Amino acid sequence: VKQTELFDRWKSLQMCKWEMNVTEANLFKSTLSRCCNAPSFLFTTQKNTPLGTKLKYEVDTSGIFHINQEIFKMFPKDMPYHRSQFKRCAVVGNGGILKNSRCGREIDSADFVFRCNLPPISEKYFMDVGVKTDVVTVNPSIITERFHKLEKWRKPFYDVLQVYENASVLLPAFYNTRNTDVSIRVKYVLDDFESQQAVYYFHPQYLINVSRYWLGQGVRAKRVSTGLILVTAALELCEEVHLFGFWAFPMNPSGIFITHHYYDNVKPRPGFHAMPSEIFNFLHMHSKGILRVHTGTC
Repeated sequence: VKQTELFDRWKSLQMCKWEMNVTEANLFKSTLSRCCNAPSFLFTTQKNTPLGTKLKYEVDTSGIFHINQEIFKMFPKDMPYHRSQFKRCAVVGNGGILKNSRCGREIDSADFVFRCNLPPISEKYFMDVGVKTDVVTVNPSIITERFHKLEKWRKPFYDVLQVYENASVLLPAFYNTRNTDVSIRVKYVLDDFESQQAVYYFHPQYLINVSRYWLGQGVRAKRVSTGLILVTAALELCEEVHLFGFWAFPMNPSGIFITHHYYDNVKPRPGFHAMPSEIFNFLHMHSKGILRVHTGTC
């Protein structure tokens, strides 16, 4: 599908009021529960990863992480969320499409809010992106680049996390061997500062299953984006899912150029994620009433 054709289709869809199609949504959710099962496997827990488990990494499949007592104690006993627990969820991507959207209030009115990769939610942005955060992911590369792997000063990292108040922090500790130490250090830092924030780790098998599912839907990338993983999880954990800040084109649907993120214009590594095909899937799901994609002003 050409970009212009996609934009035209999307604009014509906007003429209609979006309504959730419960039948389609439930059908999709039952597919996800068979392939992926977020209510049991989104996080590494004591229940799904017993003491002594030889945990396979998501990418370094030759690598094995032995779950010893110290690591096992870091895991929650079981998944903290269950199927369709939350009525309305917002998954907030970091796309420039959010700039001047004034969607902050609508995002904050959701029962549960997911955010990706420590995005700024300061006064400068909150009108557009809101502040409520229940789960925020942290890409270990941010910890390496911005916070020197937490080897020296830990307070700047702790201070950044405080912006999200009681949000749980979610990391891909078992994506590859490089991520593990840094991700585990996050737990130590928050414990040292006696923070109330929980630290969770994606279960590597959940990530493998999600990638496999979306590959079957035509998302061919070295890695599916964190946003796509969170949307996939939200569809199982929430009754109704709303997407904000998800867009993969240099212009908005009206043809006006936008920045890559709402806070900067730093482009991603080419070929690492397959954003256009992810967005294409979301727009298709929107048209079927499975979830709602917000691209305009609120």
